[in-house]
Amino acid sequence: MAAVVSAASSLAKSVQELAINTSGPPEKYIRKEGIGGSPSEFPYLDIPVLDLSLLNSSSPEAEEELKRLRLAFSSCGYFQAINHGIDTSFLDEVHDVTREFFTLPIEEKKKYSRDADDIDGYGNDTVYSENQTLDWNDRLYLNIKPENKRKMKVWPENPTTFRKILLDLTAKLENVNEILFKAMAKSLGLEENSFLKQYGEDPIVLSRFNLYPPCPTPDLVLAAKAHGDASAMTYLLQDKQVEGLQALKDDQWYKVPIIPNAIVVNVGDQVEIMTNGIFKSPIHRVVTNPERERMTIAVFFTPDPTSEIKPVDELIDEKNPKFYKSVIDYTGNYFKFFQLGKRPLDALKV
Repeated sequence: MAAVVSAASSLAKSVQELAINTSGPPEKYIRKEGIGGSPSEFPYLDIPVLDLSLLNSSSPEAEEELKRLRLAFSSCGYFQAINHGIDTSFLDEVHDVTREFFTLPIEEKKKYSRDADDIDGYGNDTVYSENQTLDWNDRLYLNIKPENKRKMKVWPENPTTFRKILLDLTAKLENVNEILFKAMAKSLGLEENSFLKQYGEDPIVLSRFNLYPPCPTPDLVLAAKAHGDASAMTYLLQDKQVEGLQALKDDQWYKVPIIPNAIVVNVGDQVEIMTNGIFKSPIHRVVTNPERERMTIAVFFTPDPTSEIKPVDELIDEKNPKFYKSVIDYTGNYFKFFQLGKRPLDALKV
């Protein structure tokens, strides 16, 4: 891991505290070039809404839904999942426990602070460079799987239901993830386990609970800088009311709309590699809101770091030559490049 510059200072004051106690963001958060306009002025991205119950069926409608899945992931890399099998009442519990945690007193939350050289736990940006522009958010990162990677000292015991709800959410999303891995393969005319074979025996599941406090200068500060996900698949529970997620398509930033009780699904870099570039890992960012805080929950599914990730052979031919090299432990490589301001995928292009 790259050297950490004053990492402890990133935990000294939460962004939540800065939002309450300062008149404006410190200079380290200001993007002098701006973000390209006011967040409210960007157009909406036309994201397909897919019925997961159809993707997991043998009905005549399933073939049409598979075509829409392929179109979604090959065009913008996103879709919004409905009929995903997770009860609305349970999603409400996930949102409620997230809000309960972030509304705890600061000192209570800091009991679960991450170590200076680790991402697991409560905190905000690790400072890798004196010139780094920081993101306007606090978050709680937790490794969920493999179980031996869990750092239970930073798993909140307050709220008391937090741990159980997180494990229940993971189990439910694991079912969704398997359905989608098989559906993605079938949508490309492949045997349904083609991508699962690369997923490995000990895949990684990582959660990130996000708090984005209000920011008085939304045209100059980002809640999360532009990036692609190192995962294979990402599942996002959006805030029920406050927008913020934006996706880049054709060099234009678009707002991702809120659909109540839908799960926002995007492919990560490792699925882009597996599909030889057919499915696109979207570049996305989060903007701030001048008046309202925003809370979201993201769960990342990543292949076993010992598995070789490479384009599936059936997707390579004279017309579609191999676009990416194979890689082991893409996530480890990802952070090395991301800290240097480069897109890790670019380093793997043939």
